[in-house]
Amino acid sequence: MNYNRHTLQNGIRIVHRNSRSPVAHCGIMINVGSRDEKNNEQGLAHFIEHLIFKGTRRRKMYQILSHMENVGGDINAYTSKEDTCIHASFLKEYYERCLDLLSDIVFNSTFPEKAIYKEKDIVIDEINSYKDTPAEQIIDDFDEILFKGHPLEKNILGTPQNIEKFNRNKIFDFLEKNYSTHEMVICSVGNIEFVKLVYLAEKYFGLIQERTRENHRMPFKTYKPGIKELNRHNHQAHCVIGNIGYSNPNNRKTTLILLNNLLGGPGLYSRLNIAVREKYGYCYNIESSYQPYSDTGVFSIYLGTDNGYLEKTIELIHRELNKLMKYKLGSLQLKRAKQQLKGQAAIFFDSNINTTLSMGKNMILNDKINTLEDIYNKIESITSILLLETANEVFHPEKLSMLTYKPK
Repeated sequence: MNYNRHTLQNGIRIVHRNSRSPVAHCGIMINVGSRDEKNNEQGLAHFIEHLIFKGTRRRKMYQILSHMENVGGDINAYTSKEDTCIHASFLKEYYERCLDLLSDIVFNSTFPEKAIYKEKDIVIDEINSYKDTPAEQIIDDFDEILFKGHPLEKNILGTPQNIEKFNRNKIFDFLEKNYSTHEMVICSVGNIEFVKLVYLAEKYFGLIQERTRENHRMPFKTYKPGIKELNRHNHQAHCVIGNIGYSNPNNRKTTLILLNNLLGGPGLYSRLNIAVREKYGYCYNIESSYQPYSDTGVFSIYLGTDNGYLEKTIELIHRELNKLMKYKLGSLQLKRAKQQLKGQAAIFFDSNINTTLSMGKNMILNDKINTLEDIYNKIESITSILLLETANEVFHPEKLSMLTYKPK
């Protein structure tokens, strides 16, 4: 895969991969998320993401929402703990329309008072809807155990109390402090000459005033394992077991990705799925996940089961973790595990929208692109000894935290 890069004078970076598809994807990745909020700002990064579609100095709300849809495209956005992204998918001939709109909503949004008032109710309703989904809420509640006292513990959506207090002054203050042009990346995959893409980016982003910010993120260094049990009005018991994981730049990140994939990743042949669901039928949903951040990460196992099977399921999980800490993978097992992960990586990169967002994220984190070949090389460098060492570091029972929702 060939990638093209360019940096505008105001610091905004552009990364592009050419595609022959008639459909193009383009977005702007901004290195701002919920961990950048102060206590009284919790939920503000996500709230801003909602409001940037409500009106600019050039467009009313309906003009923003219809601008891409009128030509068969769509525009969307998300907020995470570390970044905000606005991205669009469209027919390749509408690149200029897309870049014009992205620039307008990111830099010219007016945040009308009426829209702020209405959106508060919508976001609070989103929070309440999320609270009705224990399988999702327990993941965020688990972060409160892992990152206690640190901004990473905060829920991305915020709290109703904070949402009610947001106003235009707080929004513009947050943007002024955090939206740095040097921490923005225009990411693109589509059938357009890179010279033309740079020209359009210069036209719509080049005159934006340069903004900088101090790197004020508090590093996370104070993990202490914790165990917590809550009674909830649920039909099932829900449980998360996990530990701090490696950061994005850490050399062992790929090793933990492979371990996670082997243990409880997306495949039905994962060890947890076979040992718990297929062999005993204890639960419908059991999976593990690994989320790396810029300076730390989270490894976790989630399960939902009948309360009567909870203890047995937890026992089986620890048995599988112990196997990975105690026994080296044989050469054939290791080869299969690597091949499975390489296949999943290839499928991921076969989606142009995935590639677009991954490129933006990699540029924000590392100022470089990890190609599929780079990922393959990292996977092939993993040894059975390295897997064993990583398992003992991350899965050690004394390092694990646990949160349980038990039915009342």
